[in-house]
Amino acid sequence: MNRIGRALLNYLIKGLLIVVPIALSIFIVVWAVTTVDSWLNINNIFGVNPLTGENRNIPGLGLGLVLFIILVAGVVVTNFVTEPMYNWFQRTMNRLPLLNFIFSSIKDLTEAFVGDEKKFNNPVLVEAESGIKRIGFLTQNDLSKLDLPGDAIVYFPFSYSFAGQVYVVSKEKITPLKMSASEAMKLVVSGGVSHF
Repeated sequence: MNRIGRALLNYLIKGLLIVVPIALSIFIVVWAVTTVDSWLNINNIFGVNPLTGENRNIPGLGLGLVLFIILVAGVVVTNFVTEPMYNWFQRTMNRLPLLNFIFSSIKDLTEAFVGDEKKFNNPVLVEAESGIKRIGFLTQNDLSKLDLPGDAIVYFPFSYSFAGQVYVVSKEKITPLKMSASEAMKLVVSGGVSHF
């Protein structure tokens, strides 16, 4: 009986390792689609189904509309918005105190991941106290404006989170890693269990 119990426990653990990531991935996708659909409430446009009396529902229509709007915005900005118009918009945003803070923070974070000047593309290893080493991303290499010419800024993401901390680190303690930025981010966010 003991051998059968161990075998069942082993099967249960292996089943969990397969089912939990798949189920959570499906849950997150379904949650994102239904949340965007409920925010936009676009299904009301199609009216009520005469047979059931309920609103006609097309799952994913809201998410598709959001992606379409983002695509159209990209086409318009790329082909029709000139540099003076973009600069005027930036100056206008800089004059609005609270909106400027929110807009610039979100813009910088977005550009750090998907912009032309990606900020998290230099994975590094930093020697910390007591011989401990941490994986981070070099985001600013020149701190002469802060009167810190021998230091750099390194961002350390937290495991199982999209948050992190920023540290000013001496350049001698920074070693570039021979891995891609996406591999390094995956390794850190997964708590070190992801293969690279």
